[in-house]
Amino acid sequence: MATSASSKLSKAVKQQYMDLPQGEKVQAMYIWVDGTGEGLRCKTRTLDFEPKSIDDLPEWNFDGSSTHQSESSNSDMSLIPAVMFRDPFRKDPNKLVLCEVLKYNRKPAETNLRRSCKRIMRMVENHQPWFGMEQEYTILGTDGHPFGWPSNGFPGPQGPYYCGVGADKAYGRDIVEAHYRACLYAGVQICGTNAEVMPAQWEFQVGPCEGINMGDHLWVARFILHRVCEDFGVVVSFDPKPISGNWNGAGCHTNFSTKEMREEGGLRVIEESIERLAKRHMYHIQAYDPKGGLDNARRLTGHHETSNIDEFSAGVANRSASIRIPRLVGHEKSGYFEDRRPSANCDPYMVTEALVRTCLLKEEGSEPTDYNK
Repeated sequence: MATSASSKLSKAVKQQYMDLPQGEKVQAMYIWVDGTGEGLRCKTRTLDFEPKSIDDLPEWNFDGSSTHQSESSNSDMSLIPAVMFRDPFRKDPNKLVLCEVLKYNRKPAETNLRRSCKRIMRMVENHQPWFGMEQEYTILGTDGHPFGWPSNGFPGPQGPYYCGVGADKAYGRDIVEAHYRACLYAGVQICGTNAEVMPAQWEFQVGPCEGINMGDHLWVARFILHRVCEDFGVVVSFDPKPISGNWNGAGCHTNFSTKEMREEGGLRVIEESIERLAKRHMYHIQAYDPKGGLDNARRLTGHHETSNIDEFSAGVANRSASIRIPRLVGHEKSGYFEDRRPSANCDPYMVTEALVRTCLLKEEGSEPTDYNK
């Protein structure tokens, strides 16, 4: 398996420099979603003080023509700080800063889905929408080969790898542990992790997060995972079907509840929401991966613990359904439901916004309602 050249550089030599004092200066790494809607970019600036809130951070800019976000003739894009985390790589007092991207006319860039999501979440604040997202991913070598797989073949069939223990079952646990601890340090609301069904496939969970915080925390958790993998010389893939054939794909199952669902008798509200989701299935399919459903078509086949992309289904404890109601929720008659359709490479702002539009704003049809009119 191929690893990056950078990973072979001496980390001990690097640490000599990282141990140097930085005086009163602070390094702030600005992070944003690029024009693909999947990739993340970052760059660092020096501040003369430690920022205490997002309001202390200045706007910045970058060349959008190099990130698929503008033409070279009008390439300046603005970075608007949105949320700040501790930096687990450079450590305190340095910061990670997730940003929104604005075009030259101060309108959101096409892949800046945070702005719309934030507006929608504000409309339903009184319902206290909570989310938890289960991010599956696959560890690859720099040659695209799954980590730990034989160079000229396949590992044993699926079965022993899910939540597996042992060198012949868990591939890449060092990366998982490093990512988990880095997220905790940063302040990301990570709540768990486990090995998944396909070898070299893992999952981490983020939540519960209310409103816009879900997208913020998941994007930063993804960024941290990319950086951890970079240090180990490997690549993380969020492709929903990285290996064709009889292998599980990768999703981002999204758990959703409202204040009304969590209260006594909330199952009735859950069932009403599922009825609305059933009538708007294709709208959600288009919102649940960055290519309007084309990526998910490779994953949602009705096999490997997935539903069929063309059909809506729901059931208690059914992992082959579009919507799963956990058994305990069915028993207690309140709680949450799990939407199993979002792909691993989904935009969490788009997914959470779509759920709120359908379940709380009670929108219908194949297009989102424009509330600016």
